[in-house]
Amino acid sequence: MEHRHNELHRTHRIGWLRAAVLGANDGIVSTASLVLGVAAAAAERESVILAGVAGLFAGALSMAAGEYVSVHSQADIEKADLDLERRHLVEAPEFELRELAEIYLQRGLEPELANRVAEQLMAHDALGAHARDELGITETMSARPFQAAVLSAVSFATGAAFPLGVTIVAPSGYLLPMVSAFSLVFLGVLGAIAARVGGANVLSGAFRVFFWGAIAMGVTALIGKLFGTVV
Repeated sequence: MEHRHNELHRTHRIGWLRAAVLGANDGIVSTASLVLGVAAAAAERESVILAGVAGLFAGALSMAAGEYVSVHSQADIEKADLDLERRHLVEAPEFELRELAEIYLQRGLEPELANRVAEQLMAHDALGAHARDELGITETMSARPFQAAVLSAVSFATGAAFPLGVTIVAPSGYLLPMVSAFSLVFLGVLGAIAARVGGANVLSGAFRVFFWGAIAMGVTALIGKLFGTVV
């Protein structure tokens, strides 16, 4: 009877999961904090909603620009390293072969086997072998600036829409507690989903996001309250 061994790995999700969780988390926390801060300053309801809408669009665009610049810088570094490695493979192939063999030797292979593996990988895809084993650049982990920018903007706007929606429908006298409570619930659910997708502990993931989101919203509301009192 044939035995099939299936392993569920989640490394391929690192890029998009990081951008999605970061964007949605920032969208919820920053928009909820902004709304709470403005509302605590005793601003008119229309001003609170306007601040939330402005925060959604400004935050989404800021996240997109920031992710694009940051990830593009990583992509530039990766390209420069690959160009350098490509040149070295042409100018000093023997040195590159010994370098690759030394890597496998340090990982536990016998000298003869390390040399044989290095030779075969160099013959098959020299640049790919050095990119993966010397530079740590793989298809899974490689930088994708445009993908990161779009995903961050969309996830931020999606996250921000939740507290903004609560702000719009909440009665004036219950705006602060409702936005706070629902935003914390949203954060907890987000943390749990991210942990589940990433294969981590669900409760720990939910609590981590919940805890820091509560601090951010609490501090912002306090500042808004103090500012509103002074003004």
